[in-house]
Amino acid sequence: MKIHRIEYDGVGHGANVTRVLALTARSVFRLRRMDSVVYDAYDAFGARDAQDDLNGTRQVSAAPPLVRALATEAVHAGRDDLAAQGLHAAPIDLSTTYPSYDSRGEAARIDAFAADGAEPDGPPVYARLGNPTVARFETALARLEGTESAVAFASGMAALSAVLLVRNAMGLRHVVAVRPLYGCSDHLLTAGLLGSEVTWVDPAGIADALRPDTGLVMVESPANPTLAEVDLRAVAHACGSVPLLADNTFATPVLQRPAEQGARLILHSATKYLGGHGDVMAGVVACDEEFARRLRQVRFATGGVLHPLAGYLLLRGLSTLPVRVRAASSNAAELARRLAADPRVARVHYPRIGGAMIAFEVHGDPHDVIAGVRLVTPAVSLGSVDSLIQHPASISHRIVPEQDRHDAGVSDRLLRMSVGLEDVDDLWADLDAALGNAVPVA
Repeated sequence: MKIHRIEYDGVGHGANVTRVLALTARSVFRLRRMDSVVYDAYDAFGARDAQDDLNGTRQVSAAPPLVRALATEAVHAGRDDLAAQGLHAAPIDLSTTYPSYDSRGEAARIDAFAADGAEPDGPPVYARLGNPTVARFETALARLEGTESAVAFASGMAALSAVLLVRNAMGLRHVVAVRPLYGCSDHLLTAGLLGSEVTWVDPAGIADALRPDTGLVMVESPANPTLAEVDLRAVAHACGSVPLLADNTFATPVLQRPAEQGARLILHSATKYLGGHGDVMAGVVACDEEFARRLRQVRFATGGVLHPLAGYLLLRGLSTLPVRVRAASSNAAELARRLAADPRVARVHYPRIGGAMIAFEVHGDPHDVIAGVRLVTPAVSLGSVDSLIQHPASISHRIVPEQDRHDAGVSDRLLRMSVGLEDVDDLWADLDAALGNAVPVA
């Protein structure tokens, strides 16, 4: 059997790219090394090479750009100022409010934020406006994605909602989107819950679908749950001046950095790989500073803020992100190979860029497979250190109309698996037993 790497050929929806894997030897998964990250040396609060003098004012001096590998950035970004403070681990600031004896100065800073959304200079004011712990995570994620800024939210859906609200406030309510998307993202757009109107297209139809009131083009690559891929550079070109939002949750900056291919907005459900341990819920948008300022204003007004404890866990999760993604991807590639050789499996989807997500369609009843696993956890979500499996048509994409699901390639026999860090032979033994329980469906 062939492993189907569903992708879009150029900006068109082309035929599946397939590869027959040799079944006589275990395939070796290799990730290319990401290009080094070049950046100016900013601390967690945005000041370049900032040092506080005895009076607490920031003295800023110029510094040459630093060049670091992605793995190094994952460990050190957002923590550059710790040693100077005599700290090793990043602190957690749980304050909801902050004292200030200069009410006139504080009023001026709040007015400035209301005017342009720039992060206020000086000490924090109120937790809904900003938090130092969350700022560290935002700094780190922006470095990894290669953007000027990042703005964190309480969930991935809160982050997407903020993007839509920013564009809606400018009178740009029309969205062009490519299916499949995460089911709740699909529903948010289709139902018009925030006043948006969506046009669903194949990638080749993006340019023709643009209107004067189009505020956003949205894609996922690899897509949830079929792992379809799009040519982000070609899509960005088709968008013209309209911002391209690329959901990079599945790939993470370890596998791709959409900003390098023309995407202006990079969305993550940080609940997934960025956190990496199934114990934090968050969302984040990496973008240029101009858009970040508008997102901060929406976040302040709507209250979709990220709790500082979650910000701390996310910063800690980033430090192992490259290692986790590479190890889980190696497991996923091997499981994809074994599933492709199994006569009980009708089709395997695995993306060209690799990664730790697999989708496969079974000849038998997919519900029997879900009921049959014992080591793999039957649950929604993904990106944790342990493996999860779910039936998209029943859960993550249940909210999408059935015909729309099918048109997007989400069949009723499709299973989506997030491969974790367990031993691959143990994972296969569990899948093998579960597949054996699946009763053939006519």
